[in-house]
This record gives sequence, C-alpha cells and structure tokens, in this order.
Amino acid sequence: MNDENPPLQIEIDDGVARGIYTNLALLTHSETEFILDFLFIQPQTPKTKVLTRLVTSPVHAKRLMTALADNIAKYEARFGTIAAAEPSAPPRPGVYQ
Repeated sequence: MNDENPPLQIEIDDGVARGIYTNLALLTHSETEFILDFLFIQPQTPKTKVLTRLVTSPVHAKRLMTALADNIAKYEARFGTIAAAEPSAPPRPGVYQ
C-alpha cells in the first residue's frame, strides 16, 4: 500500500486566472480567523470597494506569510531588492499598502 498522497490537481476558471490587481490590503483577525480584504485605490480618489476577501485560519495565515517571505527573498535574489517606498501618511492600524 502506498502511503504517499497523490499529486494535487488544481483547476482554475478563466475569470479567476486573469487575476485582480490590488494596491491596498486591509487586515483584521479574531481568535479563530484572519480576514484579508484586497482593494484598488486610485490616486486622489477617497472611495473604493473591496474587490475580494480572503478568510483563513491563523495557522494558514502564518503559512501564507512564510511562503510570501520565501518568494520575496527568491525574487530579490534574482531581480534585486524591492524598493518599498514609505507611505506618505502613517498607515491606519491593520492597513498595509
């Protein structure tokens, strides 16, 4: 008997495959979940809408953070340091651009 898991087969709908560009994320959490809202805000526009919301467990949120940090390190090793400009105004708690 083979104890290995079969490879994961992933399908993606055309609309999801196109992706959504975001330049603002709002994060919040409770004891049992993390909520990440992704938005696109245009310059000099004081209003926007949530484009997509991710709700996940604390364990998965930490795995996502680790995977993102690993991918950023690999990106920077290949293409150079990402220059992250400081926001022009102090960010509100839980808001990251």
